[in-house]
Amino acid sequence: MATHQPPPPPASENLQEDELIQEVGDDISSLPTAEGWLSHYQGFWIPTQRMHGVIATQKYFQAHENDILLATTPKVGTTWFKAILFALVNRVRYLNPQQHPLLTNNPHALLPYLEGELFMNKNEVPDLTHLTSPRLFATHLSYLSLPKSVKDSTCKIVSLCRNPKDTFVSLWHFENKVSALFGTKVPDTIEESFDNFCRGVSLYGPFWDHVLSYWKESLEKPQKVFFLKYEEMKEQPTTHLKRLAEFLGCSFSPEEEEKGRVNDIINLCSFNNLSKLEVNAKGNTAIFGVDNTSYFRQGEVGDWKNYLTVEMEEKCDRVTEEKFHTAGLKF
Repeated sequence: MATHQPPPPPASENLQEDELIQEVGDDISSLPTAEGWLSHYQGFWIPTQRMHGVIATQKYFQAHENDILLATTPKVGTTWFKAILFALVNRVRYLNPQQHPLLTNNPHALLPYLEGELFMNKNEVPDLTHLTSPRLFATHLSYLSLPKSVKDSTCKIVSLCRNPKDTFVSLWHFENKVSALFGTKVPDTIEESFDNFCRGVSLYGPFWDHVLSYWKESLEKPQKVFFLKYEEMKEQPTTHLKRLAEFLGCSFSPEEEEKGRVNDIINLCSFNNLSKLEVNAKGNTAIFGVDNTSYFRQGEVGDWKNYLTVEMEEKCDRVTEEKFHTAGLKF
């Protein structure tokens, strides 16, 4: 695929610090808030401390035609899939399994968030033109809130989703772990957190609206948006990894399949392997300060059964049916 260089984003020297803060800050100050740490923006609840990065991303990020963007709600297997995407796209570059970057880098360090990392600096707009092609990025934004350059370009979007009950339980555990770090207050009980989740007041929620934004685009533009369920990938990793490679234009050759390259990637990126690596068992992510162990809990399907009551299960199923039934999306 031919690569055309888009106009570069405003360089840091072309945008004074106070101008950037003022321009973005004016858009944030009037937003509705909830729970003391979430801001309501374009229909979704986003951490207030991330809002600068969100608006700066929308204003200044310039997509390249062969960029690859991983789009997820939090706690649906994002860390796992960052590893998969990085290993898949770079498999020719890193043929020696003993020297693979995933052995010494947390997946978040190899596939950065746009709004939560690259554009969080209030002092400057990052220069991303030097990054190796294809550039790999991640986002927790809904499709509706993506930068115009992403929607207008031919860059690829990979959207991963997960059963809402498992998503909630994983999110609940994560928020309890990191609440002190981010200065957020988590409800006293899981029932309170669950009620907020079902009302849509959750990290980058409403969950269902977020998922639908990418599901609908994948139906209308299957050449641009690849939609996949966490459960499908867990059940048939070989099938879906090959589908993903084909979508991204880097299909496995017969020789690669014969040499076991598909299984190599699956094994390298497995929860069991990643969670045991020293880099993921110690330290923290530089931009967030979150312990790397916080990104690896169980990685299993159906863990919600150990936490949700029958009433909570039924309530979540009702909301899911109401939100998804007309769109033809099922879990």
